[in-house]
Amino acid sequence: MSTDGGGGGETPTVPPNMTIYINNLNEKIKLDELKKSLHAVFSQFGKILEVLAFKTLKHKGQAWVVFEDVSSATEALKRMQGFPFYDKPMRIQYAKTKSDIISKADGTFTPQERRKRHDERADRKKREQHHDANQAGTGINSAYSGAYGAVPPLAQMAYGGGAKSMLPETPALPNNILFVQNLPHETTPMMLQMLFCQYPGFKEVRMVEAKPGIAFVEYGDEMQSTVAMQGLQGFKITQQNPMLITYAKK
Repeated sequence: MSTDGGGGGETPTVPPNMTIYINNLNEKIKLDELKKSLHAVFSQFGKILEVLAFKTLKHKGQAWVVFEDVSSATEALKRMQGFPFYDKPMRIQYAKTKSDIISKADGTFTPQERRKRHDERADRKKREQHHDANQAGTGINSAYSGAYGAVPPLAQMAYGGGAKSMLPETPALPNNILFVQNLPHETTPMMLQMLFCQYPGFKEVRMVEAKPGIAFVEYGDEMQSTVAMQGLQGFKITQQNPMLITYAKK
């Protein structure tokens, strides 16, 4: 089984799946920062199960992003193809069937024959669980759809629950600078730049060292800042932190 996850020079097309393979990444970026930045940029397309990148020479400049579903991976591949990430355009394709390198990394690697037996056992167990759930007339299916069902619209994520109390009482008038709140502590200016520079007119990101969790993002004019605000309102850099974006008070 190949270990390049989707790289290499083969021509056969890889069927859509939940994992995208990215190469042509800037090799100077530290591994930890690279993974966090990839997570920040790609989580706008859906829930990410994991981001994989390796220190070995063979895997430099490459990463894998594993989504919870195929539609998220497909959207990410289409929208981010050629996106300038740390000054280099990303090359993205679907990963080949879970490569041994990824399986070893996440602990699911088993040699071929054992894997086949394991898959058969897993299928049998799944059928039994499905049968039990149907017998009980409850559950697995309804619980699953409740936990992993429809994703709420961004506006609901942004304004629902705890974030609501953070809304300013008198909103600032529309202008070209956005005020971003509820950022996780690990957010870096580069992560925010990656997100906001997708929108036309982006100028700069300013973070306040004394006040972690907030940032100012400047655009050329208020029309451009408004489009960016609408596009990223409620975006989650981590699962616990939906961004709250308003116009900055002048």
